[in-house]
Amino acid sequence: MESNHNILVLTELFLPTKGGTAVWFDEVYRRLGGRNIHVITAAVEGDKEHDRTHANTIHRVPMARKPWLKPESLPMYFNLLRRGMAVLWRNPIDQIHCGRVLPEGLVGWLLARLFRKKLLIYAHGEEITTWIQPGKRKAMRFAYLHADRLIANSEFTRQELLKLGVDENRISLVSPGVDVHRFRKGLPCNDLKAQIGLAEGEHLLLSVGRLSRRKGFDMVIRALPLLMEKGLRPRYAIIGIGEDHDYLYDLAREQGVTDRVHLLGHVSMEDLPRWYNACDLFLMPNREIDGDNEGFGMVFMEAAACGKTSIAGDAGGTGAAVLQEETGLRVDGTRPEAVATAIARLLEDPEFRNELADAAHRRAVEKFSWEAVAQSTRRIMDEMTQESA
Repeated sequence: MESNHNILVLTELFLPTKGGTAVWFDEVYRRLGGRNIHVITAAVEGDKEHDRTHANTIHRVPMARKPWLKPESLPMYFNLLRRGMAVLWRNPIDQIHCGRVLPEGLVGWLLARLFRKKLLIYAHGEEITTWIQPGKRKAMRFAYLHADRLIANSEFTRQELLKLGVDENRISLVSPGVDVHRFRKGLPCNDLKAQIGLAEGEHLLLSVGRLSRRKGFDMVIRALPLLMEKGLRPRYAIIGIGEDHDYLYDLAREQGVTDRVHLLGHVSMEDLPRWYNACDLFLMPNREIDGDNEGFGMVFMEAAACGKTSIAGDAGGTGAAVLQEETGLRVDGTRPEAVATAIARLLEDPEFRNELADAAHRRAVEKFSWEAVAQSTRRIMDEMTQESA
């Protein structure tokens, strides 16, 4: 499905940088076109090997922040602007797409006005609810209001954009997707279960994501003793790194469940889908902390593509990824009792659990493959072209 659009993409987040947003942009734009799509992104370790065989034309620039500068992101603005101008001078670009509102969106707005191009900005949700500094918020609102089109990753994010005064007709809803060829059911995983000593009759709970407080991994650990009181035998594996590693380890010790909690850190690209296959339930009972929210939750779609149901928190935009009582459950992520009740309900009722898992799998494959996401993005690009005709 190659596009005839010539696109300039500005995004700090792009593979091989870790994270769901980096995966999103890499997967979609390689499906939308070839060398006619120019991506300006951050120079990171391993980028040369990654870019060598990439379908798109990748431009790497330094995007490190300088703490001694005010604003510390000033070099990012300068490097994006300078390389963006060079690409626009040399190539017949039609549209400028920005992975975030700042710094990319503001730079994109300036380039779009200088070169008379259409501008699209992605909105993820957490930037709107957490960027409270007056200057930053003013710049963010300016960029959103002056974009030709916005892509919101969930209904939650769309509502936050509307609160900023964005015209609803300029907002399109496109959620991130999943590689349904890589993340799939039926992958061998007995060796992974053996790796953590999972015994017969034990249930494996899994979380994947950055070890940060709003993900709710601590609430799952607090729920483990409550599950054991019900006669259940849970094991909990967490894949990811982050600032909460020591906190989670100490919490497991405090709760007396260190033998049931496995902090796995990074796992290989090949093993990640197998860990989803190995688990009985996927969990990320997220909660809002100081305005910081989960905008969507790509990990829920990865779990669904592997045939697993999920338990999410009821904060933020996870309702777009986990449909309550249809593909999983959403709970109050501030209460370990609520988390434990939801886990117990699904573990004690395998028929209901399998029903949710089957529905989650069908939805992931039919609506959230990267091919489907790219097709939705392509339609928006076509509409932008028609609007400028």
